[in-house]
Amino acid sequence: MSPVGRARRLGFILVLVCAMAPLLMRAQSAAPKPITLDDYAKFKRIASAAISTDGKWMLYTVTPNDGDGTLVVKALDGDKVYEVPRGTGASFSENGRWVAYFIAAPAAAAGRGGRGGGGRGGPAPAAGAAGGAEATPARPFEVLDLTTGTKTSFPSVDSFTFSPDGEWLLMRPHEAAATPAAGTAPAGRGGRGGAGGAGSAGDSNTPGTDLLMRRLATGEQRYLGRVGAYAFDEAGKQMAYTVRGPQRLGNGVYMMTLASGDQRMLDAAAADYDQLAWSAEGTHLAVLRGDKAKDKAHRDNVVLTWRNVGTPQMQAATFDPAKVSSFPSGMVVSEFTAPKWSNDGTRVLVGLKEQDVEKAASTDPQANVDVWHWKDDQPQSEQIVQVNQARRATKAALLDVAAGTLRQIADDDLDPITPTDDLKWAIGRVDTPYHGSVEWGGNKADNYRVNLTTGERTLIEAGLSRTMGLSPDGKWFLYLKGGHVYSFEIASGKKTVIDGGRSFVNAEDDHDYEKPVYGVAGFTSDGKSVLLYDRYDVWAVPLAGGPLTCLTKGEGAKQDVRYRVTQLGRGGAGGRGGGGGRGGGAGAQEPIDLSKPVLLSTYGEWTKKSGYSEVAPGQSPAPLIWADKSVGAPIAAKNADRLLFTEQTFNEYPNYWVADKRFTAPRQVTDAQPEIFKDYSWGTKKLIDFKNSKGVRLQATLTLPAGYEAGKKYPMLVYFYELMSDTHHTFSFPVYDDRPHMSTYASNGYLVLQPDVRYEIGRPGSSALDCVTSAVKKVIELGYADPAHIGLQGHSWGGYQSSFIVTQTSIFAAVVTGAPPTDLTSFYDTLYRSSGSIQQGITEVGQVRMGAGVTPWSAHDLFESQSPVHNAPKITTPFLILQGTADGSVDAGQGLEFYAAARRLGKKVILLSYPDEAHHLGKKENQKDFQIRMRQFFDHYLKGAPAPVWMTDGVPQVKKGLDPTILATPTTKKTDK
Repeated sequence: MSPVGRARRLGFILVLVCAMAPLLMRAQSAAPKPITLDDYAKFKRIASAAISTDGKWMLYTVTPNDGDGTLVVKALDGDKVYEVPRGTGASFSENGRWVAYFIAAPAAAAGRGGRGGGGRGGPAPAAGAAGGAEATPARPFEVLDLTTGTKTSFPSVDSFTFSPDGEWLLMRPHEAAATPAAGTAPAGRGGRGGAGGAGSAGDSNTPGTDLLMRRLATGEQRYLGRVGAYAFDEAGKQMAYTVRGPQRLGNGVYMMTLASGDQRMLDAAAADYDQLAWSAEGTHLAVLRGDKAKDKAHRDNVVLTWRNVGTPQMQAATFDPAKVSSFPSGMVVSEFTAPKWSNDGTRVLVGLKEQDVEKAASTDPQANVDVWHWKDDQPQSEQIVQVNQARRATKAALLDVAAGTLRQIADDDLDPITPTDDLKWAIGRVDTPYHGSVEWGGNKADNYRVNLTTGERTLIEAGLSRTMGLSPDGKWFLYLKGGHVYSFEIASGKKTVIDGGRSFVNAEDDHDYEKPVYGVAGFTSDGKSVLLYDRYDVWAVPLAGGPLTCLTKGEGAKQDVRYRVTQLGRGGAGGRGGGGGRGGGAGAQEPIDLSKPVLLSTYGEWTKKSGYSEVAPGQSPAPLIWADKSVGAPIAAKNADRLLFTEQTFNEYPNYWVADKRFTAPRQVTDAQPEIFKDYSWGTKKLIDFKNSKGVRLQATLTLPAGYEAGKKYPMLVYFYELMSDTHHTFSFPVYDDRPHMSTYASNGYLVLQPDVRYEIGRPGSSALDCVTSAVKKVIELGYADPAHIGLQGHSWGGYQSSFIVTQTSIFAAVVTGAPPTDLTSFYDTLYRSSGSIQQGITEVGQVRMGAGVTPWSAHDLFESQSPVHNAPKITTPFLILQGTADGSVDAGQGLEFYAAARRLGKKVILLSYPDEAHHLGKKENQKDFQIRMRQFFDHYLKGAPAPVWMTDGVPQVKKGLDPTILATPTTKKTDK
């Protein structure tokens, strides 16, 4: 090529390079970058999702870790979207036409959020909740018409609710100086059956708050003054409400017909009205009316009832205890418990309370002492925590409305009771024989059948700790005894073992107590069977005894897939009558019709796949959606064939999808953070199978670093608690808190291992050591981890385990432990201050698992062998302790004790003590501080980064808070001392 040609070619190349340079620079700048703490503020969460009853709209909030959230109301068909900056507490009307919501104050004005909170708006108040319960600031309120997009604003509303038909909006205007009055919280629709109403004691002269009613379609308004409580009937056509006027002027109970606005007074007096309660079908109404005599602690209430409300057959009745000679002496009908109607409207269950003399006010200094006595049924610490609950406790009594008679049912021994809906029977518990026994998560009791008509008590079984509640029709009571499931027929008193010799007990539960069943799915609609779970399958178990039927045809056991019943639009576990102890409440709230297809959630125990299946009568389960990801619980439209659900993996943001109720043609409908994987380097996940030294099959989820290269060995962080592999498909949000985040560490070149731990009774620390190190060795064997640069982190129970592990092995190069129990002997007699309980139960049969009846005095050597403090001389690894001084779960002295022992022994230990912080750090500035320090600690020991000054030299108290560079790394590497 000639010189001229070469020059022309060179010139062309230079021009091309210059032209491409900006594009290359933009491409480089757009490359994903490692996540830093400064990026945390940008990460957003979707929360509070809901779907309208007609299935046409959804709402949700998108909230960053820092800054203000946004309420989004989105059409599920078409592209219509409404965005409301700082919208919070949103709710659809029942007819699906309206959305109402508050406008929260800006995050800077609202104060700090909690862990990951980011200064969000507060939670939505309960529908119809009383305004002015606290001196809350005024906040704007809006109603959005989804048919037109029109917004109606109100300057200041404390709380709101929609009428049952969605036509009316009821609002409590903000009253800055308002204070709560007795029973000012409206019963709302939950008032039927006694679920609503505040029933709190208060100043009789404190007025209620006003109530604005607005017919949304027309703008018609009604204003009711000084309303105490309000509640709708089942059809939503009538609204009962109480008035609490200044100095009791106008006090009474009133009824409004919503369509016409007609109002009528049902009762009026210079007294207090509390606890409006409709019957379940909304035809009968009850309320308490009372006054407090001078020098008495409680009101003397009468019970007012109206049967067949709003009809010509309406019957009013008054039960006045003062006029009934058989009324229990020294007792009052208490406003602390709402009346509950029987389903036939002939009886009402109320609560009685012993009348006390009101404590006289005194200006003299009073002694302040708590007397801890060996005869106390509960330690004083528990009594202190529960004193307000105890002051409001009542004893159940049954009122026969027509006869005007009342019978006390519960007493100091038999309490509480769980009644059947017809109020003919109840299950009562007597736990006094077991007071003082060491339990965890529940307690034993003798269970009785109670005839509510006669008061007769019949012992069902003594010493039960695992009960499963009443059937919906009130005919059967279920419980576990000796590993077998029993049914008790209420009317006949017949007891039957119904499990057919098959065990439904959770064999994987590794605590030293009576193990619970895997779960109760619910009862069948024909009243003949209960649905029970084994490890994988669902069984129909006849309540009267007989052959069992596997609803899922054994497919769960064949495929290692857990099938569980899902009822759309229904809550989760809990069941009727409570669990009666640890585990065992029925999961479904409505009877299950086995003549129709039943929806089941599905989860692969070893694959971590999930989804939903449908089982038709007599058929095997057929998958509707089944994916190698975590498919979230569906949110179903009440009156349409449509539902919402999330899908997520470690590499897929948990956005919402819409489909019909068989998950047909799912379509993604949210995209909260579309650029997240383009902006930030992100790791990937891999399941690891391993066995501990006992040959137990276990799993771990391993996060591979961003840009992982096969064959390269990486530094690894191990984070664990108990069973962690089930988090395999959980999207890792970086948030402000006190634990490492897989996304952040993987983004910065770390492996993150989360192994499962199974425990041997009496060897909790040794079990954790075995399982965790077995998992680590497996990952090393597979060629992923650099064996010289592995770190460990655990918090709370994980903090105990990580603290023990650091005393037993040198496999880790650095350990961070948070809020750890470290001396099981001293921990045994400390307090769980949040509940007031002594840690003896959790140590013997609870999470620590030392064994039932195993104490520091009966097994001194065992307690020492499993205590990090007593093994401190064997520590060879530098470690960091996190402790909040106001920890309500693990006494702060446990972390200090471990630090003091290690310091005395010359070990490399640092204690980060955060004054006035609880079990988990709650102040954002402290959360950020710890995230920085934890990362610096691991970066130094696992990646060779220079150690910052606080690690090499500490922080003298005189420099605390004065040197903003104290966290900075030195310019030259400094040797640890």
